[in-house]
Amino acid sequence: MKHNAPRIALATLVTLSAITTGAFAQTRPAGTTPAYPTKPIRMIVPAAAGGSGDIFVRTMAQKFSESMGQPAVVENRAGAALIIGTDLLAKAAPDGYTLGMLQSTSMVLNPGMYSKLPYDPLKDFAPISQCTYYGYVLVVNSSSPAKTLQDIIAMAKAKPGSIAYGSAGTGSANHLAGEFFAMSTNTSMTHVPYKGSAVALGDVLGGQLPMLFDTLITSMPMLKAGKLRPLAYTGLRRSSHLPDVPTMDELGLKGFEISAWQGLGAPAGTSRTIIDKLHAETLKALKLPDVIERLAVQGGNELIGSTPEQFAELIKTEIVQYGRIIKQANIKAE
Repeated sequence: MKHNAPRIALATLVTLSAITTGAFAQTRPAGTTPAYPTKPIRMIVPAAAGGSGDIFVRTMAQKFSESMGQPAVVENRAGAALIIGTDLLAKAAPDGYTLGMLQSTSMVLNPGMYSKLPYDPLKDFAPISQCTYYGYVLVVNSSSPAKTLQDIIAMAKAKPGSIAYGSAGTGSANHLAGEFFAMSTNTSMTHVPYKGSAVALGDVLGGQLPMLFDTLITSMPMLKAGKLRPLAYTGLRRSSHLPDVPTMDELGLKGFEISAWQGLGAPAGTSRTIIDKLHAETLKALKLPDVIERLAVQGGNELIGSTPEQFAELIKTEIVQYGRIIKQANIKAE
């Protein structure tokens, strides 16, 4: 019987292997993806390098790389009001290895501005988390006769069309802020589109432009220097960076809110296990001191850590909200 010993030993090993493999299989929860990530993650920025969106994604990519043990490689795919890069994300494989920035322009303004988009903001993405939020501050030159929001309203009513406001371009969030302000106050104002808020701000400082709804990151140095006067903030809550500046809502324009945000998303169909993993990593990153310093303190943002469901609901709600303003103001993409 000695010649059967190797066969018996082999059979025993096979049996033990099967038992062991089965035991490990049973300890892995059903539907999970083992050892994610096992290769580099691509993170798409639908904007040019150096801007706020690029800084946001690169900041998050660095933290993902550090905490998940795989490189997170940033890819800038700018163009066409963020449409090119956002569409690239929508059409990527839903395997957790392509992520990207979901931004208010691409997700809630573009649907109202363009009759046809190559992506569906409600169906083509798996939201992970809204990460940042910021409103706009209504600024005038420090030598302006307008000392309060009511002064601007009174001036606009006294001479309809005489008060001009600048924007970063037709269809930009600060353009919508001006249109919504005119609607909310029953006044007529003149929109002057610029190639970026910084150029418009230069004309406010030079006295050629009466007012501008501007981002805090652009206006803050001039506000601190006393060259600009802040009249109101367009968020529903006061900015932590300008706690003494009242909101439009506080000043009588109830429900007035114009804001912008950034978040992270994946292609629709990405497994919930992977989304939950990325959501947890995102919340962890947003609590880190260097992330807070870069995105909140230097970037002028409020940091938000929403659930995927809250982020999806925000997108759905704001498509309707901004779509109404765009339609009423008859704003068309250039």
